[in-house]
Amino acid sequence: MTTSRRLADRKVNRFDKNISRRGAVLETSTKKGKDYPVGPLLLGFFIFVVIGSSLFQIIRTATDGGMA
Repeated sequence: MTTSRRLADRKVNRFDKNISRRGAVLETSTKKGKDYPVGPLLLGFFIFVVIGSSLFQIIRTATDGGMA
């Protein structure tokens, strides 16, 4: 058997082995639960700033007399 034939057979065997393992994901590798990248306090502060600034802008526009 030549070297290239041996390498080809080894590649085919690896490929066949991987075909039978497709879709079998370990349970530990999947994420469980709701883990947010930002803490709830920081998220609340961000929402407070965004909504507060928009309300402030609406009130300021209403008291100044519109867009003119």
